[in-house]
Amino acid sequence: MRKLFAPALFLLLVCGIAACGPRRTATADTARPATVAAADSLLGELHPRHARGFSVARSGECTLLEIRDPEIAGKEPMARLALVPRGSLTAVPAGYERVEVPVERIVCMTSLQLSGFIRLGRCDRVAGIASSRHLHNETMRGQVARGQTRRIGIEGNFDSEAILSIAPDLIFISPYKRGGYDALRETGIPLIPHLGYKETTPLGQAEWIKFVALFTGDRERAMRTFDSIETRYEALRALTEHVERRPVVFSGELRGGNWYAVGGRSFLAELFRDAGADYFLKDDPRSGGVILDFEQVYSQAAEADYWRILNSYDGRFSYEALRREDERYADFRAWRQQGVVYCNLREKPFYENTPTEPEAVLADLIRIFHPDLLPETEGGTYYELLEE
Repeated sequence: MRKLFAPALFLLLVCGIAACGPRRTATADTARPATVAAADSLLGELHPRHARGFSVARSGECTLLEIRDPEIAGKEPMARLALVPRGSLTAVPAGYERVEVPVERIVCMTSLQLSGFIRLGRCDRVAGIASSRHLHNETMRGQVARGQTRRIGIEGNFDSEAILSIAPDLIFISPYKRGGYDALRETGIPLIPHLGYKETTPLGQAEWIKFVALFTGDRERAMRTFDSIETRYEALRALTEHVERRPVVFSGELRGGNWYAVGGRSFLAELFRDAGADYFLKDDPRSGGVILDFEQVYSQAAEADYWRILNSYDGRFSYEALRREDERYADFRAWRQQGVVYCNLREKPFYENTPTEPEAVLADLIRIFHPDLLPETEGGTYYELLEE
């Protein structure tokens, strides 16, 4: 076997990439350098098992990353990226945008995007964030206070001057939200779609931690972290597979006369199923948002056992506070029998953490729906049963 030159070996180690084609024969595999085989194995682990919104493959010394809408099967990629080692002169395949990794300065537009950096311990790479109502993470709060991380406005009203002063390597965007990205495109900074929020399963959403790691260089850490998330989540889900009674749960509140919910093929519906409950719209074929009026919700959820509410109430939330918002709320069985499952966004880092902590959320819900299945010490991280 010919000995690889040191520069070529260095590039293979930095890329950390794997072949995605047909499995080689044992003879061919044994002839490959151990370092290359290890890199191939690592990329195989980084290839998503649950997420539908991205895929990774290898082409020479490049990691090819394709990004798609997770809710639309078979749709053409929204972006094709070729990730190459920083400073490398490696050519990239036609049709792929070149991105040098690891990146050093990134702008995140949402808390969901930020969650991957928090879980990987890479907040230092986040140079800019969109303005958010509640930022809980102490590391990020400190960086903002010291000016290490700058606020760049909100979707539809970005501060282009602030972004240019940051000089980020790339910006993660959520292209289906309010937008305002035309001004950002003029800066010439790569805009990378991050569609983790559109995944329809909790593990699919959590697996975007691997996506983040492809840019930060923390591939092995992401692989280990996700494996632990998956193992714990699957163990918890197994507890509810044969429950005799599945309580019914609905979600949301009236906002401006409309009740915003999600369909029965959504992330939330899947989470309730895994926790041993039935979502009140479980037969709805949609995976995205559903707009209902009060009468429609009441006709399907009047006798539901639980009511999931996620808000940022200023003060102490209670059943009486809920009734004051709308007298009709008191007609729901979940209100009368104190079955409100509640999380206050002012107090809990829900959006910053839960995208990469689905196992903690699942434990919360199992503790509420089926308290006999878990020790009293488990659950209560984000959701609790409202008592007053």
